[in-house]
Amino acid sequence: MHRHSYPLNAALRSTLSGNILAFACVAAALLVTKLLNSVFPTPLFFAAIVVSTWFGGTASGLLAVALAALVLDYYFVPPFHSFALRAGALPYLIQFAVPALLTCWIVKKRKDAEASLRQARDGLEGKVRESTAELRQANRQLKAEIADRIRAEEIVQRTQADLAHVTRVTTLGELAASIAHEVNQPLMAVVINGDACLQWLAREQPDLQEAREAVGRIIAEGNRAGEIIRRIRALFKNSPLQKAAVGINELIRDILAITQREIIRNGVTITTELETALPPVFGDRVQLQQVILNLVVNAIEAMSGITGPRELQIRSQCDGDNGVLITVRDSGPGFTQPERIFGAFFTTKPDGLGMGLSISRTIIEAHGGKLWATNAGDGAVFQFRLPIYRGSA
Repeated sequence: MHRHSYPLNAALRSTLSGNILAFACVAAALLVTKLLNSVFPTPLFFAAIVVSTWFGGTASGLLAVALAALVLDYYFVPPFHSFALRAGALPYLIQFAVPALLTCWIVKKRKDAEASLRQARDGLEGKVRESTAELRQANRQLKAEIADRIRAEEIVQRTQADLAHVTRVTTLGELAASIAHEVNQPLMAVVINGDACLQWLAREQPDLQEAREAVGRIIAEGNRAGEIIRRIRALFKNSPLQKAAVGINELIRDILAITQREIIRNGVTITTELETALPPVFGDRVQLQQVILNLVVNAIEAMSGITGPRELQIRSQCDGDNGVLITVRDSGPGFTQPERIFGAFFTTKPDGLGMGLSISRTIIEAHGGKLWATNAGDGAVFQFRLPIYRGSA
């Protein structure tokens, strides 16, 4: 019993306050109507009913209707100051009571509707807050996942760059004899021209013109040796990606110079068809050199086991208005598993890593191009396409 005392007291207080409100509103309506000496006394009593119902509830509104009917009967329906109803006065009170009850009901429904609307709005705001919190949490999680993915992609890119560097160094290590020969040629030329210069100067009548020409050749061969070393150092260097306008024909000539000794040693005949007005491409010079070096070395090695003519053809040409096409074709045996040729760790060489072609395709695709291979009946054909440089990244 004690546990229900607080709700009971609250209900009693609510009922009591509603009754007091009804009495106060009807009394106020009576007082103002009397003071105004109004010909139509009912409007203010309707207002009293509305206020009582709105702020006091249904019970307070019904009490206000009953009190207003009694007050009208006592003060405004003859005989005045008496509750004795006459037959003529009853329709007047009914005409007041029915609209008054209807007013009470409409006000109650209106208040209930507003309460429901307010409750729905509060519920909606709560749901919006919950949804907003969930969206914020999801956004934080998405940002964290994006950051993780970016870090993972950076790791993959660094790993691919390291693998490309390892492949490049491995290939150049295999070509060490050819590189040494390329560097040795200009150095020997420097020595020969230096000796000739001394002989021209040692004559009784020094031939200064011949000596000058010999010194010029020494300078030219020294610059040539320096350029060879620069190209080799660039290929050995594991530098970050640096894209710029690159001339493909120049890259092809650089790689043929580096591999010249290997080409001669394997008895390979080189044929180049380089389009003279070839537009530049946009890319990293060293990485594109690596792709060409890979294809040339693979072609030389593929033809090392055949007894017939060993022919290597390299062609560069425009491919429509937006691309440059490079073709490397050999006269070797071709390949038997074209679907796996660009797969990582797939190789047909006993001591191969199986990463060269895979890395080459990754490099070309990173430059917005495409690398593919086909069998041509009398050898393999590797081609890659790169977009033309348009003056911006």
